[in-house]
Amino acid sequence: MKHQSLEEIFDAFNKLTILVIGDIMLDSYIWGQIDRISPEAPVPIIRVKKKDYRLGGAANVALNVQALGAKPILCALVGEDDSGAKLLECVEQQGIAKDGIVVSRNRPTTVKTRVIASHQHVVRVDEESDHELMPDEEKQLLKQISEIIPQCQAIIFEDYDKGVINASLIEKTVALAREHNIPIVVDPKKRNFLSYQGVTLLKPNLKELREGLKLDIDAGDQTQVSNATKMLKEKLGCGVMVTLSEHGVYIDYKDEPIKIDAHKREIADVSGAGDTVVSIAGLCVALDLTARQIASLSNLGGGLVCEHTGVVPIDKAQLLKEALKGK
Repeated sequence: MKHQSLEEIFDAFNKLTILVIGDIMLDSYIWGQIDRISPEAPVPIIRVKKKDYRLGGAANVALNVQALGAKPILCALVGEDDSGAKLLECVEQQGIAKDGIVVSRNRPTTVKTRVIASHQHVVRVDEESDHELMPDEEKQLLKQISEIIPQCQAIIFEDYDKGVINASLIEKTVALAREHNIPIVVDPKKRNFLSYQGVTLLKPNLKELREGLKLDIDAGDQTQVSNATKMLKEKLGCGVMVTLSEHGVYIDYKDEPIKIDAHKREIADVSGAGDTVVSIAGLCVALDLTARQIASLSNLGGGLVCEHTGVVPIDKAQLLKEALKGK
């Protein structure tokens, strides 16, 4: 695998099936126009012109996996509510397998509504619960995971701290993956940060690394970054790739520590860049690529999606074109 050309690697993506476990969300957008201020309070009145719904959270990771040519299967919780029905409808419309999605009576579907007026993001309204999943929900999710795992080449945990992933689910999934020799790549958050014992590759950003290790780390100081990465690698017994925004990416995987610089770009919006990075990393790990290949392609993809406004999945053809240019 390691000596394949980029074209062969990108072709190999098409043969992969990836299980995406985590917090899925409905991103709701309301576009409108401000004509006047409300007589009831000093706030603008927005006349709604358009509404739109998109997949967010772990579902956006699935969209990126799909955009790269692989088959994603989602494993998550949605609420037994209108938003849950809407989210499942969006998943179906995108042609994403929802075999692992469990409908919960105990929690609402996570919805993030963004109100945009005259090209300005006016307010965001979040509807969510972040309490941990109930024992019966965990049991259902694990049943789905154990049935889906044998057909997958990699697992991605996309953790947004909304409660779907807990230490027990992680531990049991890692044990199942080990039985089938399937790698696990993780985009972590604070709550479960040190629970990902024995996964293949952990992908925190700098903020998550600082919070998870309770350390003050300067992104521009490579010694600090490499020491913190090494510490985390030893704690969890896994490879670590840290995204450092404009400072690029630092990876320590399979005893290959490498720093990859960021590409100079016109940044329009960083939303969803982490989802793209973990998706690319997941496919690369599934193909047993080198640390350099994983970090280079992930770094490139994360930068490319930042050139677009809003959350958009990666463009595979553009990623290949840019990767070939940088060879």
